[in-house]
Amino acid sequence: MSALATHSPQEQQFLELIHQTIQSQQFERLILSQYQGTETELEKITFRMVELQQQTKLSALYHYKTKDVTKNYELKESLDVIEKLVHLCKQANLFAHNVEAQLKKNKKKVLLNIQQHTKPSLEHSKPTQQHNREKERYVDQASPFLQYLGITEANGKIIPAMARKWKQINKFIEIFSHAYDQIEVKKDQVNIVDFGSGKGYLTFALYDYLQQQTATQPVVTGVELRSNLVEFCKEIATKAGFDRLDFFEGDVRTYQTEQLDVMIALHACDIATDFAIHTGIRLNASMIMCAPCCHKELRPQLHSPSVLKPMLQFGIHAGQQAEMLTDTLRALLLKAYGYDVKVFEFVSLEHTSKNKMILATKRKDIDQPDPKILEQIQALKQMYGIEKQTLELLLNDQIAIENVGCKC
Repeated sequence: MSALATHSPQEQQFLELIHQTIQSQQFERLILSQYQGTETELEKITFRMVELQQQTKLSALYHYKTKDVTKNYELKESLDVIEKLVHLCKQANLFAHNVEAQLKKNKKKVLLNIQQHTKPSLEHSKPTQQHNREKERYVDQASPFLQYLGITEANGKIIPAMARKWKQINKFIEIFSHAYDQIEVKKDQVNIVDFGSGKGYLTFALYDYLQQQTATQPVVTGVELRSNLVEFCKEIATKAGFDRLDFFEGDVRTYQTEQLDVMIALHACDIATDFAIHTGIRLNASMIMCAPCCHKELRPQLHSPSVLKPMLQFGIHAGQQAEMLTDTLRALLLKAYGYDVKVFEFVSLEHTSKNKMILATKRKDIDQPDPKILEQIQALKQMYGIEKQTLELLLNDQIAIENVGCKC
């Protein structure tokens, strides 16, 4: 592979390593993320080997904000494509049967971390002939923790009754992985707290994904009120050898931490979601993932604007309006405090219709919240007669965390 003049020595060494793993058929996957080129919607690119018409090619999946595009390249052509893209991405991760490597770039320096290993590959190094029919999975189906949790049988097959759960787990990790590629973890480990971790399906999958697919060491804590589930998950973590995965009996009121990169709270009831989001903002988390539940706080306060009274006279519409208003205020507050925010439908994790996801990634550190967004929040509150919203009060230091006591 020829070097471009603009490539740093670390980049060139990384490119040579890619070339070697492809030539030796050790190549498994290459992930290029934090793209900085002219295609503003492009987020990351994933390369893998495929077999097409008895020819080995490199398949590239281009992840855009609103779509995915697949392109297949001849091996020689693919190396030229990779060479150009590596220079345009701030991070690159190579996974091969015999080596893993991570290239990270910032304004001051370029870092290259290479780890030689002989562990069994998570993916077959040989290309698949069925790539168009295979759905990309973010969790390795052969992972032992899935059997311990009752999702797979001893032979690695998905238990039919758990097929829906398996789909949900992969969807969650897919969403997480795309967002994770957009944030910067400024140390060798990433600290994650999962409030309301339950039986740990997602918590275990998250730890396993980070351990297998990234060069960053995960330190994950699941926080759960039910003591039997905490003990169950601790036993599974020990059995799976997940030595940096722990479980804590409590909730957002009782669990305290000083380091937090990713905050997760799925189906935290009513204002418990606000306390969880506040924890993430207060500790300057790089990513916040919430699936709100039981929107009770604003419904009694809601006064229908005159023009909306014919629509909101129906209880179901008033409830939907209260939910939309609650999560809009949460999303706006996150934006005001320096986060990029997406609100979208997410596959239900507990077979419930409560399947909205609020996903926030840190955009920048700020001294003061954005006054224009705060004005938008006040206008919405005034329109609907809202006097109290818990997340806003928490951010203004107007109530203490001990006041939360919501139960479903």
